[in-house]
Amino acid sequence: MELKEFKIEVLPLRGKMSGLARKILSDPTDAEDAVQEVMMKLWDKRQQLDDCRNVEAFVMTMTHHTCIDMERVKKTGAMSTDDLQLADTGNSVDQLYELKDEVEIIRHIIDTLPELQRNTIRMKDIEGYENEEIAEITGSNVETVRSNLSRARKKVKTIYLMTIKKRNNI
Repeated sequence: MELKEFKIEVLPLRGKMSGLARKILSDPTDAEDAVQEVMMKLWDKRQQLDDCRNVEAFVMTMTHHTCIDMERVKKTGAMSTDDLQLADTGNSVDQLYELKDEVEIIRHIIDTLPELQRNTIRMKDIEGYENEEIAEITGSNVETVRSNLSRARKKVKTIYLMTIKKRNNI
């Protein structure tokens, strides 16, 4: 599925997705985050959407599952996805030492980011999409894309500096 088809088939479902997310999640910000996360997942799976018999049902099911997962994390008092990813990266610093090329280190760090941030930074910095295009694909606004991109870059920088610092025994 190309961008044009994605816009025609998936983006119009954003309103329904938002409504479902707001019903499941009590916080409107969480609902918006859930919708954006699903849109990013859908963009990643866009080639598989061509084989999907009922795109709307698939999209709504993904939205429902994402919201339930977010609610589960809240209720159990578990760490957020962001915290888990950072904690996981902190535990794997030794693995990062073994990577010889700095580009590989950066790619590895990007792979450990939460999905929304990982996809945003990949779309912007690797695939070369403009913020407006990313906003269009995810059905969010440009400011939200900038915010996610900023958070992703900040995490990559922090983890990278921590890795280099440890590597150099500073």
